[in-house]
Amino acid sequence: MSTNKFNSLFTKVVLLLIFQFFCFEGFSQLTLKGRVLNQDGDPLPGAAVVIKGSMHGVSTNADGEYQFENLKSGSYELMASFLAFEPQTQEIDLRSDLTLDFVLEYSAILADEVLVSATRADAKTPVVVTNVSKEELSERNLGQDIPMLLSLTPSFVTSSDAGAGVGYTGFRIRGSDANRINVTVDGIPLNDSESHGVYWVNMPDFTSSLDDIQIQRGVGTSTSGAGAFGASINMQTQNVNTQPYAVISSSAGSFNTFKNTLKFGTGLKKGFAFDTRLSKITSDGFIDRASSDLQSAYFSAGYYGDRTSVKANVIVGKEKTYQAWNGVPKVRLENDEAGMQRYADHGLVSQEVVDHMLTSDSRTYNQYTYKNETDNYWQKHYRLFLTHLFKDNTKFNLAFHYTQGEGYYEQFKKNDKLKKYGLSPILIGTDTIKKTDFIRRKWLDNDFYGTVFSFSKNMQGLDLVAGGGWNKYDGDHFGEIRWMKNAGDTFLGDKYYDNKGTKEEYNAYVKANVAVDNSLSLYADLQVRGIDYKIKGTDSDLRDVSQKHDFLFFNPKLGVNYEFNENNRLFASFSIANREPNRSNYTDAKPDNVPTSERLYDYELSYKLSKENFLFEANLFYMDYKDQLVLTGEINDVGGAVMVNVDKSYRTGIELSASTNLTKYISWKGNLSLSKNKVKNFVEHVDNWDNWETGEQTINELGTTDLAFSPNVTANSIFSYNKSGFGVQFISQYVGKQYIDNSSNNDRSLDAYSVSNMNFSYEFKPKFAESLKFNVLVNNVFNAEYESNAWVYSYIYGGERFAMDGYFPQAGTNFMAGLSLTF
Repeated sequence: MSTNKFNSLFTKVVLLLIFQFFCFEGFSQLTLKGRVLNQDGDPLPGAAVVIKGSMHGVSTNADGEYQFENLKSGSYELMASFLAFEPQTQEIDLRSDLTLDFVLEYSAILADEVLVSATRADAKTPVVVTNVSKEELSERNLGQDIPMLLSLTPSFVTSSDAGAGVGYTGFRIRGSDANRINVTVDGIPLNDSESHGVYWVNMPDFTSSLDDIQIQRGVGTSTSGAGAFGASINMQTQNVNTQPYAVISSSAGSFNTFKNTLKFGTGLKKGFAFDTRLSKITSDGFIDRASSDLQSAYFSAGYYGDRTSVKANVIVGKEKTYQAWNGVPKVRLENDEAGMQRYADHGLVSQEVVDHMLTSDSRTYNQYTYKNETDNYWQKHYRLFLTHLFKDNTKFNLAFHYTQGEGYYEQFKKNDKLKKYGLSPILIGTDTIKKTDFIRRKWLDNDFYGTVFSFSKNMQGLDLVAGGGWNKYDGDHFGEIRWMKNAGDTFLGDKYYDNKGTKEEYNAYVKANVAVDNSLSLYADLQVRGIDYKIKGTDSDLRDVSQKHDFLFFNPKLGVNYEFNENNRLFASFSIANREPNRSNYTDAKPDNVPTSERLYDYELSYKLSKENFLFEANLFYMDYKDQLVLTGEINDVGGAVMVNVDKSYRTGIELSASTNLTKYISWKGNLSLSKNKVKNFVEHVDNWDNWETGEQTINELGTTDLAFSPNVTANSIFSYNKSGFGVQFISQYVGKQYIDNSSNNDRSLDAYSVSNMNFSYEFKPKFAESLKFNVLVNNVFNAEYESNAWVYSYIYGGERFAMDGYFPQAGTNFMAGLSLTF
């Protein structure tokens, strides 16, 4: 189906659902209103009031008032909730207009959601958000990484190196890669301080220890860690369980994939609670030899009082994955034998590699064949949280954290030059050896520690939050020689490069949401963020990369929120975000062209319609970049690709989301994102091998081009059937064409693809357990062949342009089946 036809069909479906809803609107007449108060009779502004079993919910205004209009007569169950208070449920039989008040009591324990409240957007914050509940995460949690479980949210595109969602996975939101997306767990930064990336493979099955996830698109609210330059992902670990429990879950499926998880907890006894999770995931992967052996554990111990809680978390992850980072060359995908031979003829790879390529499967080919070409990493997170609720309802959070990571990836390098390792030629008899076979390891040994804190207070007409944090990172990067075919006097284990990165980051912010009246509120979020970054030593190409950089950023966010009534909400926001270059941006840069920081001006306009049986949301965005770092083809003095600042680029588009209950048992939800993603006055640089001696590149002035990996269309659709514990989901995903560089050339692009999945579940309560649940997930039902990611290197040889590239094919039809037993 063409993009235009898909877009038209999806839009018609959404408009039809809206039309149907308004046709039935005339039958709704009744009004339900009231107030939410504390035990002292004071209003609780921002409290949530929801009609259980529906999609309808509102939040109270500055006077603690709520109102539902146009309700049908009938029986309803309402629940009112507010942070640090016990939720209250009331059942009513609505036959005429009714006033119903709620008086909430302070919670007997201070629950864990207080930990993330300072950095999350609530119902009145003018930020575009998608909340993913624990139940939604568990529906498909059969072993795949978190990016795959979030893939159905708006503007979210995923990829898997091994092709099946286990091992190294990645994602983009609105075309922004993971290095530009701020990720926190309980308010503590998860992004690597130097690369800015998040390596989900280091935290396998972390989903099983999560309570929920909030995705903020655009700049989002102020938080700690890497600058949010396209989106934020805010994760909360599991809340306190008041009752003892145990959960055993196992799943198995295609490519010898197995996942086993054991969870258990003591429940809350005399204010104390202890929780444990142990997980193991193994998979052979879809790509040849792309195996994964993943282990993780989660431990939590906490004291929960009525106004004070103290909680300690330990998160451990260990991974060993066979490398599949190179992808499959396009010539192998297309069975182009002459093109494969060209790789050897042009000296890109050896003839031995080409011979292997020629005899391998076109979609599962993996260049690596050395048995221990693996990535190995261990990571341990230690976190301590203190939360206190003062008598004036001021909430205080303080957290200390320490993360220790250590690991390496091992590589076999055939016939490599000794001088690349700082070694002199070896004399053996009368022969002078300048090249030999190597086995090497590249190591990272790092420590990350710091503290974050926040104060928040809800007053009549004003919600105020102030907070900040200080974090420090120490990372040792070094390489060692493990083996040489001809070692001479070389001492195996010697380091051939060694450098250290040290980074201090501090930030402070204040947020205020002011209710002008019952409909209009104004929002301001002001953050100051400082960075001190140092690198000292030599990199893997033996260049001295010692340098120092300091930044001080001011990141303001302003917004206005207007609620026409309890069903209709409109907000607009303007934000500025600044982001420092990451480690490789600096270490790869030309000495005469050091990159500078990037700046984003983010404009958002959002409308939300919330009815008893229907939700609709439309978001318009314009993200205007100054000095965005992109690949242009430029190289440094040793031939490595560098990212350079481009003056002007932008992303703009619309995101549409809707959900409805079609019948008592059938529901539908979906989203559609349409966007344009451009870089202005783009200048492409291409290596010209005909000018090898001078190193002069060919320069192409291309004008306005598309930003790489930024599809103009993404869409998701989920039809669900649920009755008596049995559930079926039919899931459809569409991702439009993506260019794999910034030249807008169709020869260097990923084709659009559409994938359908099905999920079956059945849950019941046997006599011997709390629940028993079966899940079967069938991915790629129609066996679509597609690639979700790629890389490319272009060069000119003999006056003709060629490419060396790698595409990442995703698995055809595959399945996972799981069983979960809860006591």
